[in-house]
Amino acid sequence: MSNSRTSIHTDRTHWEKPTLAVHMSWWGMSSLGEGDREWTLEERFAQIAEAGFDGIDGFIPAPEEAAEWRRLLAKYELALSVNTYPRTAADLEQFLQKVRDYDGDISFINAQVMTPFLIDERAISLLGELKRLGAAYELPVHIETHRGTITQDLIRTADYVHQLNGLPLTIDFSHYVVAGELHTISDEAEALLGELLVHTASIHARVSNGEQVQVGIGDNGEHPMVPHFKRWWKEGMKHWLRSRNNQEVTLTAVCELGPAGYAITIDEYAGRTKEISDRWQQSLLLKDILRRAWSAALNE
Repeated sequence: MSNSRTSIHTDRTHWEKPTLAVHMSWWGMSSLGEGDREWTLEERFAQIAEAGFDGIDGFIPAPEEAAEWRRLLAKYELALSVNTYPRTAADLEQFLQKVRDYDGDISFINAQVMTPFLIDERAISLLGELKRLGAAYELPVHIETHRGTITQDLIRTADYVHQLNGLPLTIDFSHYVVAGELHTISDEAEALLGELLVHTASIHARVSNGEQVQVGIGDNGEHPMVPHFKRWWKEGMKHWLRSRNNQEVTLTAVCELGPAGYAITIDEYAGRTKEISDRWQQSLLLKDILRRAWSAALNE
């Protein structure tokens, strides 16, 4: 089921130097701009490129917008990764067909599997089908560790990965930290998180404090939870470097800070628009932290 139109970078070889690509979340660009005016479509592209990001993490453009997106991606030399939200294997297969029909490059597919109450053998069966489909279509499908999805439970997710003999994961531990109120990281939690890091295929960068899923980390990353996330991101990168196969040349990390009301606001009942921290500046800081973690992973 290989695709002759959509390049997913499967033609590169193991001898090429591994690289880190940092993408900016398109969702995270919502409501950003100058004063009361939001950036236009092209202004968002320009801001992302000028800030030094390597790509955009968003969605397959609608058919009527696809040509413009391809033009802007080429103009600003940005890659594109996309998100999908399947409940069934059929849902994912339909999405993979859309990816094949899209006439442009896609770095990888991030899947939030929207079956939070599917557990144990049925969950393993579904995840196995999703893994099989990604391989059959020769498209990189990464399952995100996320609240409200099939991976919402840390203990079960570690078991799923074990039962399936591996599963490409998008690592976003902010969800486990807030869901488990992990103000401090116990040895038990660290061991389970470590089992998932072995299967790092991509990273979504956001910091939780155990009470809110997304917090401002300070002007220089001085929030006390930052060292934990930096360590997890670096360890995930190291595992990826050790285990990458001949088709894996680039590891993608996404700065994924959501807008209000995902972000903490000063008064969520007064329009939910005044965020406590500067989301754009925080995204730039996360980008730099990720790149420093990558440099450390390469040198360890």
